Amino acid sequence: MAILIGIIIIIGSVLIWFHIPYSPTKKSFSEDIEALKKSNHLEEQGQIFKAEDFSHLPHVVQEYLKNCGYIGTHQMSYLKMEYYDVDFAQGKKGPKLKIDYTQYDFVSEPCRMALIDSSMFGVPFEGYDYYENGVGGMKGVIAKGITLFDQKGSDMDKACLTTYLAECMFAPSILLQDYIAFEEISDYEVKATISYKGQTVSGIFTFNEQYEYISFKTKDRAVANNDGTMEYIPWTAQCGEYKISDNGIKYPTKFKAIWNYPDEDFVYFDGTISEVSYEE
Repeated sequence: MAILIGIIIIIGSVLIWFHIPYSPTKKSFSEDIEALKKSNHLEEQGQIFKAEDFSHLPHVVQEYLKNCGYIGTHQMSYLKMEYYDVDFAQGKKGPKLKIDYTQYDFVSEPCRMALIDSSMFGVPFEGYDYYENGVGGMKGVIAKGITLFDQKGSDMDKACLTTYLAECMFAPSILLQDYIAFEEISDYEVKATISYKGQTVSGIFTFNEQYEYISFKTKDRAVANNDGTMEYIPWTAQCGEYKISDNGIKYPTKFKAIWNYPDEDFVYFDGTISEVSYEE
């Protein structure tokens, strides 16, 4: 009887631990974000975007910024994007999850932090993607304390920097930094290159006739295989279904991340953008 009571107490304690809001991963993420907010302020913070600020950029980028309503708004020191109920898969043969996803992209130096919040069979699963000072990684934690994976290395550094590049159009202050450069490819395509801490990655942005950013394609992002190896596969980010938000800026509401394998396109992230905000 005592053993049974002990088992019940243990199970009850575990269930309580799973369901309380606190988690070490979320605490670490919040602390890191607050520290980065304090250290990533721009001299231009508070200034207003003017059309001439972007006159050195390709025409299609200038039109994108104008038509999406960024001209006349405040320059930002960071971008925050939130997604809810994202369809997310950890690799072709990995588990498929519904996740909430919160990300921050900082401007003064390339820096990106993202938190995955989900569960697997009722057990909390959390992921922490990070890129800071040229170092990137992806960590997965189950049951709030058991590390499933912790991927690091030079290939991961480049992958995280590439993801940051794909999102730069959502925070136009990034487009004005010295670490990024653009080259016109066609009326609706530009090549973007970002260089930081000895790493250089690039990709092609495509816009539609309404000057909306609809895709980013690159060969500089590696996928982590189930055995821990990294493999360079073409990667595409797609966004669409633009709507004008309360602040007057037109944002996409849909975002997909896709590995373009030789035999098929694998959509591993398919979500709705719930909120976009900035520090001005």
